[in-house]
Order: sequence, then C-alpha cells, then structure tokens
Amino acid sequence: MAIQRFHIGKRLSEMVLHNGTVYLAGQVAENPKQDVTGQVKQVLAQIDKLLAEAGSDKSKILSCTIYLPSMADFSQLNAVWESWVPAGQCPARATVEAKLAGPDYKVEIQVTAAV
Repeated sequence: MAIQRFHIGKRLSEMVLHNGTVYLAGQVAENPKQDVTGQVKQVLAQIDKLLAEAGSDKSKILSCTIYLPSMADFSQLNAVWESWVPAGQCPARATVEAKLAGPDYKVEIQVTAAV
C-alpha cells in the first residue's frame, strides 16, 4: 500500500497516511502567546482538522503523546482534553515533561489514528 505524505516541509510531513493509519507530527499552537488552556484548544482544533483531511476523527485516535514543559500545567491540559475526547473512546496516552522547540510553547501533542 502506498505511503501518502501531507503538508511536506523541509524537515517533516505534518501527516503521513499508510495502511489505514494516520500519523500526525507533533502539533503546537499557531499562537504561542496564549496560556496553556488556549494553546491546548488550538492544538486539538488542528488535530481535528488534520484527521478530517485524512478521513478520520478524534474517536479513532489510537495513541497520543503529550509533551508539557511543566507538569504544573497537567490539570489545565486535562480539563480541556476531557471536554474534547469522546466519552468511552479515550486513546492510549502518555504525558511527558519535556523542553519544547521554543520557550513560548506550552504543549505539543502527537497522535496516531485509524482511518
């Protein structure tokens, strides 16, 4: 089966589709000046858009890795996440404290989903 790459850049593709699975690159906020709640909402909206483009949606997310520069933001992340993820369809998930690409980024989320 062919590998399809979307939004190909110099270093990465935003999304790769292969064999009924969609792999998203780590998503960060387009406006990193917002607080963690605002950034999480932005990132989840970007994920929704990319999954729709691949013919999938958040109910088909298989796994998710969330990167936070500070675990002090964990409860704010979860408040937004829990209102976004469909009840009973939570993916396997890990949340990791990590230094992100820029100091203004408060969250980065990477997902793998079925199509």
